[in-house]
Amino acid sequence: MSKLRILYAATEILPFLQTTKVAEFLNTLPQSMQERGMEIRIFVPKFGIINERKNRLHEVVRLSGINIAVGDDEKPLVIKVASIPNAKLQVYFIDNEDYFQRKSVFVDKNNNFHQDNDERAIFFCKGVLETVKKLGWQPDIVHCNDWMTGLIPLYLKTTYKKDPIFKDSKSIFTVYNHEYKHKFEGDLLEKVKMLDIDNSMLASLQEADLDSFIKVGMEYADSVIKTNENFSENIDALFNEFVETNKNINTISADDNLCDSYFNLYNELSR
Repeated sequence: MSKLRILYAATEILPFLQTTKVAEFLNTLPQSMQERGMEIRIFVPKFGIINERKNRLHEVVRLSGINIAVGDDEKPLVIKVASIPNAKLQVYFIDNEDYFQRKSVFVDKNNNFHQDNDERAIFFCKGVLETVKKLGWQPDIVHCNDWMTGLIPLYLKTTYKKDPIFKDSKSIFTVYNHEYKHKFEGDLLEKVKMLDIDNSMLASLQEADLDSFIKVGMEYADSVIKTNENFSENIDALFNEFVETNKNINTISADDNLCDSYFNLYNELSR
């Protein structure tokens, strides 16, 4: 039995929140990997529509209290945790009053895209890595899911690459479709930067839209996963571009072999 340590970062997970197929995927795959002997940690944002009382979330004081820089601002990080019913799996929730208390995910009640979704993504990605450091838990594989996690592979290859917790970690980025056309205002590159990151490393973010987060995730991940869904022309173009640069892109279908495919990929990457 494998003793690999797998860190999952995603936008959502059942039974706490579901707006896309990501939530179901994150409920199924980690449980399957745990049953195969792997050690699992799961991180998602604590969006305000998640009912804390119903889902029995509680704050982990020893992990909270870090300040996370987003551009020139610093925001306090709050970590909450809950267990998946009928599974021996805990989920860590990244929270902050300014970013995640509103009763919505990415759009407001009028279907307007939140202007600070870029900052929420930056805060989430940094918050995940800083919390794992505080846990003192060394992941072999960091599996990032959907656009909001796209900066994690970048940070692992730059600011965090010399950190003992992450020095041997490999990253996987699974791409999902989306319909958002929003462009972020302000200087996205300056907000994203950390130590050891300069503008030349952030060319993929120049367009300052959601596809930019996907593009940077694909660029810096050790393996990119293309699911078997119908992608927009924009995302198909991203895949075509990366195929031309010999990027390691795997297509894993949501079928009966999905868990086996990921199990084999995790073991292959960790060698």
